[in-house]
Amino acid sequence: MTRIFLFALVASVLNLHAAEIIAHRGASRDAAENTLAAFKLGWQQGADANELDIYVSKDREVVVIHDATTKRTAKLDKPVAAQTLTELRQLDAGSWKGAKWKGEKIPTLAEALTTIPDGKRMFIEIKCGADVLPELERVLKASGKKPEQLVLISFKHDVMKLARERFPQLQLYWVVSLRPDKKTGRVPPLEPVIEKARAAKLDGLDLDYRSRLDAAAVAKIKAAGLKVYVWTVDDVSIAKKLVAAGVDGITTNRPALLREQLR
Repeated sequence: MTRIFLFALVASVLNLHAAEIIAHRGASRDAAENTLAAFKLGWQQGADANELDIYVSKDREVVVIHDATTKRTAKLDKPVAAQTLTELRQLDAGSWKGAKWKGEKIPTLAEALTTIPDGKRMFIEIKCGADVLPELERVLKASGKKPEQLVLISFKHDVMKLARERFPQLQLYWVVSLRPDKKTGRVPPLEPVIEKARAAKLDGLDLDYRSRLDAAAVAKIKAAGLKVYVWTVDDVSIAKKLVAAGVDGITTNRPALLREQLR
């Protein structure tokens, strides 16, 4: 009991807390991104959550891929929206990463959700428009996953607003970059972003780590009732500074490294 009390006291004094580790497109440093192999490896590497990206196929299936076309990861320069699920299944989405991943397929969101262990979460980034929401709702309901296991994120504020209306039980975080202007060095103001997130009744912000987040900025966001997540951090020293500043979670391509170093 004495040791537990002392640890709790020290942690309180030093403002330590457990930041959530989110595997970016799965364990994408080591596996082909946005594949079932990458998500499974993310869990094996100790991630608290995996993050993935979604588009809709020609036949209205929700599929997991980051780009609007299959050129970069499957060597076919054709929009995802112009291909059926059957056509997408014929592509090799792993060989670009290495021979070890040859034959990996573009998964459906439904398949990706089956990999989530109890107590873990999936961050689902909506890359397309709001037209995906009805199909997304169907897939999430059929998955049988608990609301606390599913998080929706997007750069698109209008999509987040509509998602809030359709998914009142889920956590929704708005993805934003507040990087300094390359010419002037000025940092975009944080206050309008906070207000827009609150107006849309969102649960938090998912910010580019280069947005010059310090403890004061994190405190300001949290004082508004919002959670603070950051992307995409592979540098341990930066991750430690962000944890010390009070962020709730860090998205990384290297979940094993950050899990070990932030333990």
